[in-house]
Amino acid sequence: MGSQVFGNIIGLKSSELKKLEKLYRRKIPPTSIITHELAKEISQISAEINRQVGILINRKGEIDYVIVGTFNQIEIPELKGYRDHIARLKGLRFIHTHLINQKNKTSGLDQDDLLDLALLRLDLIGALEVETDGEPGKIYIAHILPDPEFFKETFLNQEEKFFYFLKPCYVWELKENFLELIKNLEDELDKIRPLKEIDENKDRAFLIFVKEPKDIYLEEKIEELEELAKTAGVNVVGKIVQKRISPDPKYVIGKGKLVEVMILAMRNRANLLIFDRELTPSQVRALTELTDLRVIDRTQLILDIFAQRASSREGKIQVEIAQLRYALPRLRAKDDAFSRLTGGIGGRGPGETKLEIDRRRIKDKIAKLEKELNKISQERELRRKRRKKLNFKVVSLIGYTNAGKTTLLNTLAKTEYLAEDKLFATLDPVTKLIKTKKEKLFLLTDTVGFIRDLPEDLKKAFKATLEELYSADILLHIIDISHPDFENHIKAVEQILEEMNLLHVPKILVFNKIDLLENKENFSPLWLKNLILKYDAIPISAKKGTNLDLLIEAIENWLTILEKEKLEDSSVFSEEENLPKVPQEHKFF
Repeated sequence: MGSQVFGNIIGLKSSELKKLEKLYRRKIPPTSIITHELAKEISQISAEINRQVGILINRKGEIDYVIVGTFNQIEIPELKGYRDHIARLKGLRFIHTHLINQKNKTSGLDQDDLLDLALLRLDLIGALEVETDGEPGKIYIAHILPDPEFFKETFLNQEEKFFYFLKPCYVWELKENFLELIKNLEDELDKIRPLKEIDENKDRAFLIFVKEPKDIYLEEKIEELEELAKTAGVNVVGKIVQKRISPDPKYVIGKGKLVEVMILAMRNRANLLIFDRELTPSQVRALTELTDLRVIDRTQLILDIFAQRASSREGKIQVEIAQLRYALPRLRAKDDAFSRLTGGIGGRGPGETKLEIDRRRIKDKIAKLEKELNKISQERELRRKRRKKLNFKVVSLIGYTNAGKTTLLNTLAKTEYLAEDKLFATLDPVTKLIKTKKEKLFLLTDTVGFIRDLPEDLKKAFKATLEELYSADILLHIIDISHPDFENHIKAVEQILEEMNLLHVPKILVFNKIDLLENKENFSPLWLKNLILKYDAIPISAKKGTNLDLLIEAIENWLTILEKEKLEDSSVFSEEENLPKVPQEHKFF
């Protein structure tokens, strides 16, 4: 690092700077945390300049950084070129002074020290008391606790779950072999989650939630985000929930909770943090810079799933538009001072910054893709008109994601489209001609699944796909009745239908996956019967084929009415006696 002194050096005398620079020449025996001579030297300099002084020491015993703070605070600069693996300690220990006087009699490690220890994954951190005469007092040392079982006997008396505190002592009393201590720490970390067991091609994530007083559906949100992560191919290694009146404007969660996140991430080899709420660009930057982990939000996770699932040209265009719209407000200039690439002297206009160019290119790309999407939309409209001329009625499958829509289409049409127990298995609309036993023909269309709080960018991007619903004569609302949050799923779908002005379209509610209910604890057939009556729904198992004859009968009843009257004649649906009745003779399993 040469002889550069970092931090708050404004106002220091030349002689004081030279004393600080000379610290780089000092070398500590690799087995020692710090020597008494070095502790005395930094204490005297700290007392002389009345500011905290810190040194970062590597495992060879060399001083890599000399840092100056204020009287009661010190900031570690950005550390580049050191071990960045989340499962490994940084390879640096930080020893710094704490000044003691009549006003400030507190000593020991403070919250900022523990934050640095955790977020920077330091080997250890030490706070050295500086007495009023400049002599070193006691040193307070802590390191990250790899696991609560480590130092088990002592840990039972510890309040902290994440740090181990050495007994405060004078530097000359330190007996610990530093290299041996660090080797034990890293061995323990490797025992918890050996690196050889980690799949480097699969992200390992912690899910982060903020529980506000108004939030009554936390468990459902946790389950859904976990399912989204699984669908994206992410291995969820832990979940963190913090109760707050409102999210922290900078970090979403508090700094103390971030310390917990970082240590748990280290213990579990996590490389990714996924937040359940949409993050602002500044929050993503702040969290990434502070934790050195990748940080994404729920919207980005859904976008990633859509990108993986899109197979048709249309689907890929829709996903790309959504991704570009998401990225647009998150662009920022790396260096405004040197980012002017065009225009200016010798050119026309005041010139454009690199940021402006990037934004313009993204907007141009979005416009181009939307034009292509409009063309596809027009082609769809032509196909719909051709279908209308053939006089086929259209039945559209709608429902919350992973409700079993594609499985139902496959069963009724005897096809093998991708149907997985994952969210958003279907992105591209699929239409099949179905012929019933009564010789009635109708077109069955599968569409992308809905989800609560669907990002606005995705709603806009998938407008062409959802347009299929506008040509539907009947909507089959498929509900996963085995899901604990199915009633909120119904509400979420109804809300989207309302936004699309589709509440007037005839609708049949279908309770799917009844075969999964019999294995659930406390299941009552009476409960299911009451729900069927409440929602006027048909219970089925698309996978096992249970009650599909009743579903077809209900569709046929509607088709009979629609054949007699045109959809434009709303009087058909105005009186309850005109509506077809849902068959009531159900088999449950």
